[in-house]
Amino acid sequence: MGKIKKKGTTGQAKNFITRTQAVRKLQISLPDFRRLCIYKGIYPREPRSKKKASKTSTPSTTFYYTKDIQYLLHEPILNKFRDHKALAKKIARSLGRGEVGDAARLEKTGRPRISLDHVIKERYPTFVDALRDLDDALSLLFLFANLSSTPTVPPKTIALCQRLCSEFQHYLIVTHSLRKSFISIKGIYYQATIQGQDILWLVPHKFVQRVTGDVDFRIMGTFVDFYTTLLGFVNYRLYTTIGLVYPPKFNTNSDDKGGELDAFSLEGSGIATLASIEGQTNAHFGTEQEEAPTAENSDAQRHADAIARSTTADGNNEPDDQVMEDEPPTDTIDEFEVHGEGADILDQPRQSDTEAATLFAPYSFFLSRETPRQPLELLLRAFGCKRIAWDEVLGDGAFTHDEFDPSITHQVVDRPPVIQDEISTDGDREDSDAVSQPIRGGRMPGRTYIQPQWVWDCINGGKLLRPDLYAPGATMPPHLSPWVKPSKNTYDPTVPLAEQENSEDEREVEEASSSIEENGNEALAESNDNAGDLDDHGMDVADLDFASEDEDFDGFGSDAAKDMETTEATDEGMEHQRQLEAEAAGIPYIASSTKPTEAGKKAARKRKDDEEELERRKMMMPKKKRKLYEKMAYSNKATDDEAKRLRGKRRRLEKA
Repeated sequence: MGKIKKKGTTGQAKNFITRTQAVRKLQISLPDFRRLCIYKGIYPREPRSKKKASKTSTPSTTFYYTKDIQYLLHEPILNKFRDHKALAKKIARSLGRGEVGDAARLEKTGRPRISLDHVIKERYPTFVDALRDLDDALSLLFLFANLSSTPTVPPKTIALCQRLCSEFQHYLIVTHSLRKSFISIKGIYYQATIQGQDILWLVPHKFVQRVTGDVDFRIMGTFVDFYTTLLGFVNYRLYTTIGLVYPPKFNTNSDDKGGELDAFSLEGSGIATLASIEGQTNAHFGTEQEEAPTAENSDAQRHADAIARSTTADGNNEPDDQVMEDEPPTDTIDEFEVHGEGADILDQPRQSDTEAATLFAPYSFFLSRETPRQPLELLLRAFGCKRIAWDEVLGDGAFTHDEFDPSITHQVVDRPPVIQDEISTDGDREDSDAVSQPIRGGRMPGRTYIQPQWVWDCINGGKLLRPDLYAPGATMPPHLSPWVKPSKNTYDPTVPLAEQENSEDEREVEEASSSIEENGNEALAESNDNAGDLDDHGMDVADLDFASEDEDFDGFGSDAAKDMETTEATDEGMEHQRQLEAEAAGIPYIASSTKPTEAGKKAARKRKDDEEELERRKMMMPKKKRKLYEKMAYSNKATDDEAKRLRGKRRRLEKA
């Protein structure tokens, strides 16, 4: 007889543990258990059967792996939690005795400090692992950097988040690691490529954030504590990799005046300067430098040249094709061209760091007071612009606050254009030679005025776009996400409508236009006939054949009346269906009583035959494959209908 197994010692009951059991096993409170799990990256798990995983009759809702809880038993942070609990008891005892001074002293000096350095090293063994987990960290820290101080969000936490985010932005500027950006309702998305890893984060707009009470800031604060430690490690590694001193020097006076990025001054380790560091980073992160020729490389090259000469001198090995002259090398990136309608669309090569560093390099920008200074400054500096000016109300850090500086080539504005550009500034003079100067907010000759979207679209496109499309007051092109690539049979707003319309759309447009013409001709002919049928008194004298009506009438209960009612109901249903199809296609619907053309009948018969052939093929398929095919057809039809709806909407807008 085999050994009887005890219930709850094997299977899911052994592999999983409830939250209550985990808290009792660790001997800490529930808030401390939450903090510890966030620090260590341990999350609840979902067993296959909650009834089997639970050791009680009522299934619990939250489970953890037993191995994870066993791993937490040896965590040094547990001792800090216990020390904090002992300190709370001492403070309560002192307050009970009336020793307020001792309680304040214990709270100020006796509070244990929790270090997360060892947790960062455990969770991220390599630096690439830390970069891969940097998306959520940056999004949360940029969010807290824009919050206002409250009792739940202390000012020290906000200042720490602002400092770490500014240091990370300086690294992006120096190394030109920023690649794409997109403006959305939630905020501004940024994407940077650091050591081959794509990092995407969200920065909220510079609005006053309302802190509501339905958000548990204790849990959010725990994540902030962990992410600030993580970003501090990452910033230190990034700065030291390119030869910068970390942390950079911080100027408090400049920050009080609104300098933000200008409040930090970067220094190179040793005798390196910032200019040399930027040159090193450009070569290190993007451009492939030619290796110095070594002895082995020269010998191999000499041997290859000798083989090439011998092959060319041999008459039997003459190549059939003519030797093409080598084209001179260029810095442009080759692009993959699509050959054929159904060919695969390959991802195009990415923009190199050299192109990113020189996109806005030869220009000087002035940011008007109504434009968002912080994102524009980051983007322009990250893509090579060295001279950025703005109005003095936007803060310190600009190379000039003079809007009329002649060295400014581009001005970013976000307001309607001013009609009167110049006014006379010396109206008291009696002579007609009054000195005129441009007014603030007016136009300067020789300067390009663009809206802020031009900067984002140029960055996402990798080239400078036409500024006249983004002039003040102009209707700009749609601002599209750079991460959403149009696929086959989907609507692409950047492509003209004529290139996206298929044969079905063209047929519907032709039928609509032909029906409009036929209805117009019929209406004109009917008006002429009615004018001829009227007598002198304006009465209609059309003959009525009552005898034929009496002969054709078979009674109210006959089958002819039923057939007539059925035909009318069918016609009404078809009419309603045509209205819905015309509305979905975005074409005007006009009721037409004309018969379909011969081409239309032929196309309808062909479609019917194709549908019947498809149904016959589906009948021969196995049930499993038929279900899979129906799912694929359903999803494809939904995609086609959505693209058709968007094309119809665009067609209506273009005709309006």
